[in-house]
Amino acid sequence: MASPLTEAEVVRVRVAAKINLALRSGPRRNDGYHSLATVFQAVSLYDEVEARWAEPDVFTVTVLGDQADLVPTDDTNLAIRAARLLRDLVAAEPVGVNLVIRKSIPVTGGMAGGSADAAAALLACAVLWDLDVSPEEMRDFGARLGADVPFALTGGTALGTDRGDQIAPVLSRGSYHWVLAFSEEGLSTPEVFATFDELGEVSDELTVPPELLSALVSADPVELGKTLINDLQPAALAMRPDLARIIQAGVELGAVGAVVSGSGPTVALLAANEADAVDLSVHLSALGLCRAVKRVSGPVPGARLLT
Repeated sequence: MASPLTEAEVVRVRVAAKINLALRSGPRRNDGYHSLATVFQAVSLYDEVEARWAEPDVFTVTVLGDQADLVPTDDTNLAIRAARLLRDLVAAEPVGVNLVIRKSIPVTGGMAGGSADAAAALLACAVLWDLDVSPEEMRDFGARLGADVPFALTGGTALGTDRGDQIAPVLSRGSYHWVLAFSEEGLSTPEVFATFDELGEVSDELTVPPELLSALVSADPVELGKTLINDLQPAALAMRPDLARIIQAGVELGAVGAVVSGSGPTVALLAANEADAVDLSVHLSALGLCRAVKRVSGPVPGARLLT
């Protein structure tokens, strides 16, 4: 086990948000989860997590940046849970950590912000504490924390199955330009799934559109836009009808595809190219339909060390 005297005083990790290009959901299982088939894409919207040595068994988190006041700083924080899990499963000696999270990914926005922070905390603490953890072990630890954590570690474009935590890479060529519409208030993932169950709109087969996978291979954003699908979108729209207006406005302003990301409420609008994305973001912002508009691209890597 390394000590604070031999290792860097601080480790910083940058981690990306995700968009679900496709999200197919089965009914609620006996274990309370839903079986999923989803295609993730990591995009250039990042949180940063900083880890510093603390006294043994001391675990703290400070949250800065956008919507920081909405993130818990007690033991329910997923980054703190990640650090404690790594301590419990791997560390041979008592350790502690002071974490600082700098938020840009929206809170409860359907872009896996909490899962991203957990992934970043796993990587940062493993490096800070000089632990020998393989990528496979890291993804297994991540799956114990949340279904989106394994993808946040890997990034890129990937197929997620089971709860979404079983990850396989998907061939994707080119770069895709997105305009993200952020809402003032988030949506609870459990509540969206509960509404999904109530609506009874369950997929007969948990398969992603083959046309979507073909569009990724051919680097064709127009074709990709036609195939975007989210089984949770009707539930999100039922809970937040204002999202339908954002989707309609985005399409009218030239988006080649539009989808609610994950459980929402973030709306992801796909542009044909970077210039169109710039125009779309400017005109959508002027309409005042959402809290903020952000232009991003993908795919990008998952959690990565900065220092």
